[in-house]
Amino acid sequence: MHGHGYPPQQPPTRRPSSGTLTGLRVLFVALTLLSCGFLSWAALLRLAAVTRRTLDWSLMAGAVVLNGCMVAFILGIPEDEPELTDQQAVVLLGWMLCSVAGTIAYYLYAEIRHYAPGGGLAPSPYAGHLPPAAPPVTSAPGYAYPPAPARTSAPLPPPPPTRTPVPPPAQPATPQRMDQVRAELDELSDYLRKEGGSR
Repeated sequence: MHGHGYPPQQPPTRRPSSGTLTGLRVLFVALTLLSCGFLSWAALLRLAAVTRRTLDWSLMAGAVVLNGCMVAFILGIPEDEPELTDQQAVVLLGWMLCSVAGTIAYYLYAEIRHYAPGGGLAPSPYAGHLPPAAPPVTSAPGYAYPPAPARTSAPLPPPPPTRTPVPPPAQPATPQRMDQVRAELDELSDYLRKEGGSR
């Protein structure tokens, strides 16, 4: 009959100021550009720490592995060659462009979306399947409880504030009305005594 109640609400996280966010974005984009993509994992590490999503942690780990492979490729080039071959140059340039452009584009997109109003969740026209409402509880007439609101998986928005009219102060009951109620109670009491005595 009684449920466990509502789950505890997590305290909302504070959003950094716009100036701080812009400064951090510029810093991590510049770090990725100036290092020619070798420090692209730093921007992805910041993103993964902020969003705490598995996808972002996986992308950061992938960037570290790819950067390690590229360093191994560069160290594997023989030192006696005065210039890079065309194949080596294409591999290095392709990796650099993909690493820099991909990291910067995804980092800016995901971080801006994360800090957008609404927590980065795009409004969807379809909220999904809602459970059916519980049937009303039947009991003796006049003694029914109001139906409990149906629980849904999505939190409901708070109702808009409304102005409730202030009721006029309650006026004391008139003595005539009190006498009438007292007479009805006496009459009911007499009736119940007669019914109890006749059985």
